[in-house]
Amino acid sequence: MQVTQATRTSSFAALLPVHTPILALILALILAVAIPSTAQTFTSLHSFTGTDGSNPYAGLIQSTSGKLFGTTSAGGAFSSGTVFTVTTGGTVKSLYSFCKLASCADGFDPRSPLVQATNGKFYGVTFGGGPFDNFGTIYQITNSGALTTLYTFCALSECADGETPYGGMVQALNGVLYGTTYGGGAHGGGTVFDIKTTGGTPTILYSFCSLSACADGDAPQATLIQGTDGNFYGSTYDGGAFSYYGNVFKITSAGVFTSLHSFDGTDGDEPIGGLTQATDGNFYGTTQVDGVNGYGTVYKITSGGTLTTLYNFCVSSGCPDGSYPEDPLVQGTDGNLYGTTFTGGAFGKGTIFSITTSGVLTTLHSFDNTDGGQPWAGVVQDTNGTFYGTTYSGGTSNLGTVYSLSMGLKPFIKINPPAAKVGATVTILGTNLTGATKVTFGTLAATSFTVVSSSEITAVVPAITKNVKVTVTAPGRTYSTYPLFRLVK
Repeated sequence: MQVTQATRTSSFAALLPVHTPILALILALILAVAIPSTAQTFTSLHSFTGTDGSNPYAGLIQSTSGKLFGTTSAGGAFSSGTVFTVTTGGTVKSLYSFCKLASCADGFDPRSPLVQATNGKFYGVTFGGGPFDNFGTIYQITNSGALTTLYTFCALSECADGETPYGGMVQALNGVLYGTTYGGGAHGGGTVFDIKTTGGTPTILYSFCSLSACADGDAPQATLIQGTDGNFYGSTYDGGAFSYYGNVFKITSAGVFTSLHSFDGTDGDEPIGGLTQATDGNFYGTTQVDGVNGYGTVYKITSGGTLTTLYNFCVSSGCPDGSYPEDPLVQGTDGNLYGTTFTGGAFGKGTIFSITTSGVLTTLHSFDNTDGGQPWAGVVQDTNGTFYGTTYSGGTSNLGTVYSLSMGLKPFIKINPPAAKVGATVTILGTNLTGATKVTFGTLAATSFTVVSSSEITAVVPAITKNVKVTVTAPGRTYSTYPLFRLVK
């Protein structure tokens, strides 16, 4: 299903008697502000059927192969969730079906996005499964679908190592994976942990609910992010200084924890989507409920904890602008932030929206269930410029969908890792990179580079002295990074 919104001119002019001076002035003003809008195209790419998975909580990631990778919480060969790939054209392939092993020792119900590490492998967690009474696992999976369980939670007495991980993991610049668990830990309120890509026992960096009434937060659901200052930032679903509205925090790789902001309901509640750091250095996120209208908010917060509410959802009857945002935001190459709401919109089945860093929101698409419904996850911008996402329900079988939304933005390149030292080898992810003749870091050519495939280049960082734009030159086209590549000194 494809819906195209192109530039439209108003037919109001035909109704105006232009011989009237006042109305003629009005017409002139209308024509003067009829600025063409960016064409946008929504496409429903795939409807899950159950056998190939169903009900994805998590969003998608772009891999070095050029395909998008994701998980479904249910469905598959054993009705316990899947890992799948999907092309930008919508061809879905199931890589792995969970609960393949006895007692679901390989896990079940994956609710979080994957992360592709610098070694090319993918890492994720399952909310349940494992031999210790179904408290979840950490797993590694290859491009071909070979899965290895790296750790099973609740191996320690009273789940001191954590249980039921909801959010995904992030690979830090030191190469280690960092994540959270929804429950368990020393105080039962969840944990922050790290684990090597080779596996082993996770290191518990922090256990939530260490303070009275869980003033430090409780039950983290969101995936952590690493800020440009090297610290990790996240949020908790519950807890905080006001007992149960949730909390925003930062934590160092050594486990030094700082509470940045506790929600009180008026500024939002249940910040389950986590954070994204924009190019202005501030962090942006959503709360699932409350705020002025009770249906969730978009907020901005500084690294020091100063919070500003940018938008309160459900500004009018029926919530045409959406309600209950569940997802992290992503900053597009146009500088705007993009996200989804679980419900609301023109048909009550959720929306895709964009919002400026100053809080101006535009509803881009309202789901009607035939094209998807209840998007739990946010969107990801592929290097081809288009946004991709999943819905939890809707589609031909009402089991969820994969969709794309083009805003007419140009192709670009991503660098993994996004920061490195001079002399390090980094991966450049892009589209149509075959035949590339030059890779430049600022004004300096890469020490060396190799075109691995049409979607991947490896390059050695030259002797740059500051953060720079990376540019790839290919026959008839040039691609640049967004945002800048960061130098680690």
